[in-house]
Amino acid sequence: MSNSLKIAIIGDYNFTYNSHQATNLSIDHSSRFLDIEISYYWIKVNEAAQLKPQTFEQYDGVWISPGPFRSIFFLNGIIDNLLKLKIPVLLTGESYKALIEVIINRNQLNSNGEKLISDNLVEGQQFERLMIIPHSKEFIKIYDNHNTLELTSSRYSLYPQLIEVLVENHVDVEAYNQFEEPEVISIKQHPFFLACGYCPQISSTRDIAHPLIYTFIKACRAFSSNTITEINSEGLD
Repeated sequence: MSNSLKIAIIGDYNFTYNSHQATNLSIDHSSRFLDIEISYYWIKVNEAAQLKPQTFEQYDGVWISPGPFRSIFFLNGIIDNLLKLKIPVLLTGESYKALIEVIINRNQLNSNGEKLISDNLVEGQQFERLMIIPHSKEFIKIYDNHNTLELTSSRYSLYPQLIEVLVENHVDVEAYNQFEEPEVISIKQHPFFLACGYCPQISSTRDIAHPLIYTFIKACRAFSSNTITEINSEGLD
């Protein structure tokens, strides 16, 4: 296996979208900060939907980019498959809502067919300032020396009773926003499966790599090391 980390970025790449360019740049920033060689590969949503879940394990991590997406149906299927694996996964932007929808559907949390998630509350093709309020000890540490003001092109309100069920059984809230809505969630009992509605990559710079991005990269490095150890161990038997 190569010493270079391999990251799959799932999304319909468009060079005119700031968030897509920022995704690439933020990985480069973390690569320099951590002194790790990283190769990343964009995979279109419709192509990723055709892959078997185990195919993603050839990568050290998967990042689901911000939208727009040509097919939310395909995206939901990809997320459902990734939830079956232990590979590190980061979701940013609109894919945050997609993850919640997958959790609702796979656990039958909306038998009455109610609207449990709002439409995007950010109007138009613009970025809105968002204040991140870390909640978990891990996230407080991540933002210990970083500005908590972020930019987002997507923000969603969740039905209060849905939040209760999600927190009790399925996710941990890592951070809230100034509207007291969950802004960052992680999947319970998963090594690293984290989704945020905002775009941390936007505020990453060459001089100050975003701590959430390089925390994801660190998780990818740990996953890669464990995989290499397992391969070596099997070879010695």
